[in-house]
Amino acid sequence: MIPALRSISLVFAGGGTGGHFFPAVAVADRIGDLVGEACETKIVFVGTTRGIEYRLRESLDYPLHLINIRGLVRSFTLKNLAVPFLIIRALGQSRSLLKGWAPDLVIGTGGYVSWPVMRMAALMKIPGVLQEQNSYPGVATRQLAGRVSRIYLGFDEARRFLPDRAPVVTTGNPVRRSVIGGDRRQAQEHFKLDPARRTILVLGGSQGARSVNQAVSRSLAAGSLSDSYQLLWQTGPHDYDDIRRQLGDTSGAPTVFPFENRMDLVYAAADMVIARAGAISLAEIEANALPALLIPYPFAAGDHQRKNARASVARGFAEMINPDDLESADLIARAVAMMDDGRVDSMREKLKQHTAGKKPAVDVIAEDIVRLVAGKQEAAVDRTATGT
Repeated sequence: MIPALRSISLVFAGGGTGGHFFPAVAVADRIGDLVGEACETKIVFVGTTRGIEYRLRESLDYPLHLINIRGLVRSFTLKNLAVPFLIIRALGQSRSLLKGWAPDLVIGTGGYVSWPVMRMAALMKIPGVLQEQNSYPGVATRQLAGRVSRIYLGFDEARRFLPDRAPVVTTGNPVRRSVIGGDRRQAQEHFKLDPARRTILVLGGSQGARSVNQAVSRSLAAGSLSDSYQLLWQTGPHDYDDIRRQLGDTSGAPTVFPFENRMDLVYAAADMVIARAGAISLAEIEANALPALLIPYPFAAGDHQRKNARASVARGFAEMINPDDLESADLIARAVAMMDDGRVDSMREKLKQHTAGKKPAVDVIAEDIVRLVAGKQEAAVDRTATGT
């Protein structure tokens, strides 16, 4: 039973990459659905000018408040000397926002922007929750685990890296409803694909993946894509022009695109996917019951993409190529073999069994947040009534 609210005020802090930003959007949208139009709903997102949230601000249905923060550069650089001063400034900016907005709850979904906002919320005694996407928790989650009301885990494997008394619940990762349930026929028409051929999707995330793109190019040059298959290839914006020049304009060339807003159609068109192992990409792939060949990004913090990929492989949803072996791997030949010998069909059945009858993570998280806010508001009313 979802409690009825007259008002709800929330701050979402998370961004930089789609993996931190899109879960926040998914949860915010679902909360809006749950509380309904009768509830006065105030939601603000906090981000930076460097993140994907700023690039997508025109299509964001919520106000975006910007603060100035960035993380340490891993290699030695004088820019790192400015980071402590940026953190102090970001904490001040966060305090001003929280004081003016007076939220019922602050939700952190990761990225550099989440730490100062969540830390200041804790200092100001404003309740907060965290949504941790990866199997190895990020810095904000590890440092703030004891200062929040709830931590929603995308992978249960993350639990062992957090304090035993941390308020964790494993929910899976929230997925935007707009990326699920695309029509396959419409998708094939949209991308001009042949319905008689099976489709391999290459997906490197919103920015693409250069080493994966290069490996796919080598596979195509080796003639590994047979006539029974076709390629739908998200190159990312940086490699798109080079890939287009390499492929030329021949009628048999793969369908390539830099970025696509209609991800429901991208997934609907595919029979399997070659992808990195970012947590939200995996959640979207699994929600669409797509078997995968995963190539983890080797420089992800805490090597979390490799951990994500291993968890997916252990569940029987995917196979993995070690990133150290990528240069010698024939990605297209491996994908074709997986489809030819029935491994993809077996994976798809396991994915369907995994999701059948299971409440989506976005619903679990949104419903719990609404209950937390309702409990906070009821407690405030009781204190007012008793004069305490």
